[in-house]
Amino acid sequence: MKKITIAIDGHSSCGKSTMAKDLAREVGYVYVDTGAMYRCVTLYALRNGLFTADGINEEALRNRLSDINISFKFNPEAGRPDTYLNGELVERDIRTMEVSSHVSPIATLGFVREAMVALQQEMGRGGGVVMDGRDIGTVVFPHAELKIFVTASAEVRAQRRYDELKQKGMEANYQDILKNVQERDYIDSHRAVSPLRQADDAILLDNSHMTIAEQKQWLMQQFEKAAQ
Repeated sequence: MKKITIAIDGHSSCGKSTMAKDLAREVGYVYVDTGAMYRCVTLYALRNGLFTADGINEEALRNRLSDINISFKFNPEAGRPDTYLNGELVERDIRTMEVSSHVSPIATLGFVREAMVALQQEMGRGGGVVMDGRDIGTVVFPHAELKIFVTASAEVRAQRRYDELKQKGMEANYQDILKNVQERDYIDSHRAVSPLRQADDAILLDNSHMTIAEQKQWLMQQFEKAAQ
């Protein structure tokens, strides 16, 4: 089988990352979590006071973008890559509700997306990569051999996010999470730069009522077809 590029896009909290990680592990590909990259920029902005009462200090963020170094290192115990910001393990820090509620405005900034897309394209050069996010099949890898667009109802996605946070021992409120999911859907779909949309040649997967095992089986079938 030839090594292909796999682009998995879709709404927030619909299990894209889990699917992508599992598939990459199964087929021996490199996995890149692009959402974690935008979360790293958001965490940096929060830590450095770049969010003000009026919004984001865009000029300051633009000037400091070169100071933000994002990398992934495989964690053998967890069986997945961990995210590092300037050499610091931030996998847990970037998953908080504070970061979740600030990430969409950061991701709408053209200069941030331009920098992240360039980094993602460099990471995925040569194929053999699984990448998930909002614009992988439309902007980052428009010629990817396999494109999947994942969705689920907002209520199902909010419940999954709630369960995930509680499992990690983190504070969570279902109604707050549902509101955040709905707001992120609107912002992601209506931003001027690289809005979230299904690529014309992407395969739609609504996993609202699918088990993890059913998703894995479905995704492997799509991979085997595309890699022939």
